[in-house]
Amino acid sequence: MPAPSLDPLLDHPVALAAADEVAGFGTDVAATLAWAVSAGGGRDVERDLIDDWSLLASVAARDVGAARILEPHLDALDILDQARRDGLDVDLARLGAGPESSWGVFAAEGSGMRLDAHEGPDGWLLSGTKPWCSLAQHLTHALITAWVGDERRLFAVALSGAEVVPRSGPWHARGLSQVVSAPVDFASAGAVPVGAPGWYLHRPGFARGGVGVAACWWGGAVPLRAALLDAASRPNADQLSRVHLGRVDTALWTAHLALRSAAEAMDTVARATVAGDGASGRHADPATLAGRVRSVVADAVETTLAETARALGPLPLVADESHARRVADLQIYVRQHHGERDLARIGAAVREGRGAW
Repeated sequence: MPAPSLDPLLDHPVALAAADEVAGFGTDVAATLAWAVSAGGGRDVERDLIDDWSLLASVAARDVGAARILEPHLDALDILDQARRDGLDVDLARLGAGPESSWGVFAAEGSGMRLDAHEGPDGWLLSGTKPWCSLAQHLTHALITAWVGDERRLFAVALSGAEVVPRSGPWHARGLSQVVSAPVDFASAGAVPVGAPGWYLHRPGFARGGVGVAACWWGGAVPLRAALLDAASRPNADQLSRVHLGRVDTALWTAHLALRSAAEAMDTVARATVAGDGASGRHADPATLAGRVRSVVADAVETTLAETARALGPLPLVADESHARRVADLQIYVRQHHGERDLARIGAAVREGRGAW
């Protein structure tokens, strides 16, 4: 049965109608990426956050893998939009980037791997290895953080040159198996800086991108609520089936409220910042707000996965391909949440007075 919406905004008829025309939506990376580029190009630049996050949630409700492909592309476009609003000169034409480009965002660090940037007579060059580069074998371009001395700086780079070599693994994932996230080796690859050192991490939109991932988690879990509703509606359903449904409904409803509240707060702060009226001081700092929302949503998804397993048993995991893939994809995707480390950062922010409600 179709997933009942918890939000009237969990519906994007144009983007999803186009998705219905894609054979292998979410599993065929090339076809899904082409759709993502089209969906990204059709967005209103003046949109509110709830529009972006509800699009991501809607796609995840359709297919978790598709949302995992779409989200970094939209995040990269948002980062480039913010760079333009900040008056930064980003020469994307030098990289051959245009409206048909597909983008990733590679900002993770890994033990024993380091990507350095240095400026030569003809521009910036990247050398070294970057871990966790999702879909690098399929994308045309990426925004990537590299070290300039002791500081990290964001660069745009084309991924098609001989100086860029994406690895094929290791990637033995059972969930999101098509979204390979492996290291990429750079050997003096040309790059274009996006902002000064530190701009990427300290820009106002950094926290917004992190909550966009949480919107994907939430949307991906909504159809599991529908499966529990279906089970609880059967003639022979017992009281326990309603308990499982109630726990999941409550958890996802709470996460839904957190996402909407964060979107409203972040949009208010963004508009106030532009207007210069000082409203941003009346809200929690964006990083703390994003951490809270991601924790609430991650807990809701974990609850949904656990209750669904208890309520439905092994049958849908072995007999229902769509359900089994959704569960496996969500289990991998939600591991992007840093769990107790994020909670520790929230606790530190509250202790230091940066946790206003």
